[in-house]
Amino acid sequence: MRWSLKELYPSFDSEEFITDIECLKEDIRLINIWTINMAKDYDKVEDNIEKYIENQNKICSLYTRLVSFCSLTLSADALNSTAQSYLEKVENTFLPMVEVSAIFNKWLISLDNIDELINSRSLIKEHEFYLREIIDKKTYALYDREESIISKMKQTGSVAFGNLQKLLTSTHKVDIEIQGKMESVPLTVLKNFAFSDDKDMRRNSYEAELKSYEKIEKPIAAALNGIKGEVITISNMRGYKSPLHYTLVNSRMDEETLNVMMAAVEESLPEFRRYYERKGEILGYKGGMPYYDIFAPVGSINKTYSYEEARDFIVSNFSSFSNDLGEFAQNAFEKGWIDAEPRSGKRGGAFCSNIHPIKESRILSTFNGSFKNVTTLAHELGHGYHGHILSKESYLNSKYPMPIAETASLFCETLVRDAAINNSDKRMAFTILEGEINNSSQVVVDIYARFIFEKALFEKRKNSALSLEEIKGLMIESQKKAFGTSIIDSTLSPYAWINKPHYYYAERNFYNFPYTFGLLFAKGLFARYKKVGFKFTKEYDKLLSITGKASLKDIGNSIGIDITKIEFWRESLNGIKDNIQKFIELSKDKDVL
Repeated sequence: MRWSLKELYPSFDSEEFITDIECLKEDIRLINIWTINMAKDYDKVEDNIEKYIENQNKICSLYTRLVSFCSLTLSADALNSTAQSYLEKVENTFLPMVEVSAIFNKWLISLDNIDELINSRSLIKEHEFYLREIIDKKTYALYDREESIISKMKQTGSVAFGNLQKLLTSTHKVDIEIQGKMESVPLTVLKNFAFSDDKDMRRNSYEAELKSYEKIEKPIAAALNGIKGEVITISNMRGYKSPLHYTLVNSRMDEETLNVMMAAVEESLPEFRRYYERKGEILGYKGGMPYYDIFAPVGSINKTYSYEEARDFIVSNFSSFSNDLGEFAQNAFEKGWIDAEPRSGKRGGAFCSNIHPIKESRILSTFNGSFKNVTTLAHELGHGYHGHILSKESYLNSKYPMPIAETASLFCETLVRDAAINNSDKRMAFTILEGEINNSSQVVVDIYARFIFEKALFEKRKNSALSLEEIKGLMIESQKKAFGTSIIDSTLSPYAWINKPHYYYAERNFYNFPYTFGLLFAKGLFARYKKVGFKFTKEYDKLLSITGKASLKDIGNSIGIDITKIEFWRESLNGIKDNIQKFIELSKDKDVL
């Protein structure tokens, strides 16, 4: 249940690792000199564009390999000082590439025959979207020196603040009484108590978690203020209307799409509240339920999975969709691509890192045997399969925006849940159905709260840093707007911003609505699969293959979906609403509880 990183490098003191750091340094030195000279050359334009693309693919691939080894080591062992030291060294080595890109971009924008140039060479044509995106973003480009200074300052600004949050939360332990004995447990372990069938354990672990945050709330609030302040400053310098506008441009998504999607979400909130209210009634509450019981299991099934059972279940159901997807998952389990062991010092949450240079992925999660853990693995393997499809593309054509990033993962999650519901008895199916709705509710309702929170946070941060109480107050108000009266106000979490790493990525602001986009887009794709059958698998792979070189609108259009129309989002949400109604009806059957 621990991953292998030796496919990247044997160790930090290995000859391969040390040599590649020196190679990266030298390659960047050479391209820096070449780019400065190239910017004065308008005689060999096609040759220059080709050489730049080749160098970018080569250098970014080498950097990705090095930084992945450092960051993945650190994710699994937060106190590894060697990994932290080399991570900073590799990131600092790569910094001059910001100025290199700025010089090339400025030179490319100055060309007046771009259509002719794009069609002149096959390599240039292959990277048409990459080149046109540079030109489309010319309004937001800064001078070379400004880009370089910003990049360097980030290392002691947002990057340092993000590392602080990661360190404090990954090493944070919570004191809690378990079976009459006081224990100090890491957050990764404590979070799983939210799924316990013991009501007292759910409440006690939640209250202990909130109490424990008093030890780290101030430095993390300072980190949040610092990161958001930096983002506002840079957004203004570049000429974006707001950090949200900055995010939309970099997400290859237009404001019209975001607005219609959010309008559809707001319309659907009463249905989700019906679900929470009914779940509260099942758990014995009236007039709403506590926030700490959102993940409480309902029904009388307490099935747990061994890691091997989880593997077999996922591989089998992935294979029912396509052999390629099943084989990919099998490889991930067999070849040590997954770190699923709960342990202290390991960062919280789950993620997948697609490592393009070696055409592999690495997945981090915490596995304790619940069905939720199984679906989390399926989710992250979906990310990995997306990377697998894009491994056939060049590095520059494999970088997709945030909203589409969640599509393959949520599609795979839906695939596993749907299979589990269809192949279980009535009682088990009911329990899994509730888990499906619970997951969708998190991605729609809780994400809506996070979106409101971050939007308000940025608005207030424009004037000054927020106090700790202001941040906590914003979070509570955001949750109230999303959950309404379905959740008891006094139990809402004022600290829901502390342990969510998404708020601490200066380059990935509003890493919340992309999950909603991904879920609803995936639901639309899954409905299409159920309608047309196996011939959809090739269409699906083709769609994933263009995600690094197309706008979200064009990706949707490639399979006949118009994401700028509210009807699409309503139809996707209708599927969830149908499940909620089915859940409410089934919950009245005594045989399923």
